[in-house]
Amino acid sequence: MRKLLPFIGNPHGSGRSALTCRYRCGDACFHEVPNTSDNEYAGDVIARAYSRRSMLRSAAVVTVATAAGTAVTLGAGGGQNASAAPVSDAEAKRAGEAARGLRFKPVAPNTDDKVTVPEGHEQNVVIRWGDPIIKGAPAFNPDKQTAAAQAGQFGYNNDFLSLLPLGGKYERQQLLVANHEYTDENLMFKGYDPANPTREQAEIAWAAHGLSVVVVQEDHRSGKLTAVSRHRLNRRLTATSEFRLTGPAAGSALLKTSVDATGTKVLGTLNNCAGGTTPWGTTLHGEENFNQYFANAGQVTDPAQAARLKRYGVTSGASERKWERFDKRFDVAQEPNEPHRFGWVVELDPYDPDSVPRKRTALGRFKHEAAQPRLTEDGRPVVYMGDDERFDYFYKFVSSKRMMKGDSRAAKEHNLTLLDEGTLYVAKLTGDSPAAGIDGSGKLPADGEFDGSGVWIKLATASPSGNVSHVEGMTAEEVFVFTRLAGDKAGATKMDRPEDVEPSPRTGRVYIALTNNTDRGKPGKAGADEANPRNLNKHGQILELAENFDDPAGDGFAWRLFLVAGDPNDPATYFAGFPKDRVSPISCPDNVAFDPHGNLWISTDGNQLGSHDGLFGVATAGERRGELKQFLTVPRGAETCGPLVQDRRVLVAVQHPGEIDGASVEKPQSVWPDGPGKIVRPAVVSVWRKDGKNIGV
Repeated sequence: MRKLLPFIGNPHGSGRSALTCRYRCGDACFHEVPNTSDNEYAGDVIARAYSRRSMLRSAAVVTVATAAGTAVTLGAGGGQNASAAPVSDAEAKRAGEAARGLRFKPVAPNTDDKVTVPEGHEQNVVIRWGDPIIKGAPAFNPDKQTAAAQAGQFGYNNDFLSLLPLGGKYERQQLLVANHEYTDENLMFKGYDPANPTREQAEIAWAAHGLSVVVVQEDHRSGKLTAVSRHRLNRRLTATSEFRLTGPAAGSALLKTSVDATGTKVLGTLNNCAGGTTPWGTTLHGEENFNQYFANAGQVTDPAQAARLKRYGVTSGASERKWERFDKRFDVAQEPNEPHRFGWVVELDPYDPDSVPRKRTALGRFKHEAAQPRLTEDGRPVVYMGDDERFDYFYKFVSSKRMMKGDSRAAKEHNLTLLDEGTLYVAKLTGDSPAAGIDGSGKLPADGEFDGSGVWIKLATASPSGNVSHVEGMTAEEVFVFTRLAGDKAGATKMDRPEDVEPSPRTGRVYIALTNNTDRGKPGKAGADEANPRNLNKHGQILELAENFDDPAGDGFAWRLFLVAGDPNDPATYFAGFPKDRVSPISCPDNVAFDPHGNLWISTDGNQLGSHDGLFGVATAGERRGELKQFLTVPRGAETCGPLVQDRRVLVAVQHPGEIDGASVEKPQSVWPDGPGKIVRPAVVSVWRKDGKNIGV
């Protein structure tokens, strides 16, 4: 057996730093797992499940219609060509040539303090933290930061990215929408004292959170993008901007506070991680680790309220940033309902700079990593969502309303109501192998694949005629506000941190990034099952899901693990059956996106193989299904976020560069993007081919 990859000799190159854990998620992995429910583990279910092997061997468990109308199956066989969705690509069948869209020389694992791209490619920084985007905003000066200035400048720690067309005479311009997940105060302010932040520092951080909308100009000769400062469509939304709660929980007593007796108006959005772009031209933004911003849950004496706060991981004492000192809404002892107003999916209309973004309560409240819709045959949106926590769940929402086509005012107004009515579901997965065949090592079961079936369990339905709970002992409002508790009661499958989710525009199959779970299999914790087959899972996996009969509104699905990440030399890894000596090593998949050719692109967070995080492309169909190639790496301490892959460019959000233990403004651990002597700044990067041709062809 070949040796596993050695760690590259950078002490900061492996995994997340403690600084990341503090500011990103409030040290979530060092706290008690919020999910203490006694749900049946999938392994227990497997042990009692009746055999589906005869169904699978008939290759007829699920039939999926591709965009071209070709029927394919999911679940039969374990070879590299098993049930691969046929894609017409004669060139890709030629020996030694990658799938169309992935024809580039892969970047080698490295720890260089830069964005490393394949040979023959160029890059530019599109926009950085602090760049002015709103009329009247000053140029960035790290020594003279103010909350007012930051509210007109590009925010911190860019994550999700969306590019929307402007069209007409502006065909060379696009609308870039970005999330700003969290702030690294140590890397923002000279002399920062985490025990005693100032009000000004807190207010700057509030303004650095949220969302940015900025017009970008295309270079017609390349894939280069340049931000258009102070455009009339440019916009900043921060932790103090007005947002509206809509849907079945809006107006609930659970959402009312001393400053909002209506339960419908919220100041701000927090910890926006990944998101999605809708077919009707809006963007969706997931509020993820919102719990860390709130303090003093330990002072809550009501047992039911205390249990709810604990299930969501709200801090028992002071928060990391101490915002409760400057605004009582962050003090749970004073405003016990304020945390309930976060943890939603936010919908934004980027084309209307005067619109009020809406928090869609029908999509449930949890740590939303992302929300990506697809449409049913009759035009109803279905939104897939992961709850990014160890042992938490995977959800979908099925709207009861059809999308109206066109760009008329009536269509626009109607489509802005699509996510307020429908049914919320949680997933329960069953493997098709005996429990004894899943030993926690990652060894493939006897049938050669980790696979099985699943059901969508109804949680609640939102309707103008009355909201209905499908969970015994909970009202509909409680299900929507305390969705994690509803998932516990429903017996959902505990997953290894379900993060970004993306349905394939070609096949309809849904790909779910399960980043890692080093608590899997520990004493008192859920052990390995077929969907989460490794104990102490530090590398993660990607699950591929096919709805029964390709009906996203249905209540059943088939699934299998598409990738089991890690060092390809490790027997406990799997690349859809593709030869492992011909793939790049990958660890901790986080965000996912599709390119125009149907390949899945994966960004990583917390690489455990000694290299910096990066972006990878992998073929999902054809003879080269499972061939994974690294396209870029990011600088020291950074994470790869928000990938967007267009014909002529790849966009990534380089988040938290220099976020390494001991780092500060005075002692930076990265010099990216502006070189020595300059403050480290998160930024968006565009990559294109030097010859001007399309990426990967």
